[in-house]
Amino acid sequence: MEFKIGMVLEGEITGIQPYGAFVSLGDEQQGLIHVSEVKHGFIKNINEELEIGDKVTVQIIDIDEYTKKISLSLRVFQEAVPVVYKKKKYFTNRYKTIGFTSIDEKLDGWVNEFLDDLLEKD
Repeated sequence: MEFKIGMVLEGEITGIQPYGAFVSLGDEQQGLIHVSEVKHGFIKNINEELEIGDKVTVQIIDIDEYTKKISLSLRVFQEAVPVVYKKKKYFTNRYKTIGFTSIDEKLDGWVNEFLDDLLEKD
């Protein structure tokens, strides 16, 4: 069988490692589902998501040109989890315009004060 990127195949999980799961695609051909392609979001332990012997429907997302290794994905069949953005928190009042202008206004006074202290020590 000739494999192409985008093909949807049935397979069986034959091995699980911390970095992903190996899937038998028949005809002595295997592919790898990387842990990031198992599902949307963070996966702490891949063994909680997949087991050896599970029948899975996967899609080919990459085929290495030289080694002929096949990269698979389960995640493409899942609906993406909507991203929730948190409201930005300000440590100061965002309506006040303090910034560097207040330093600029005080700087001359601080320099003169320092120079006066130096002259008094002499």
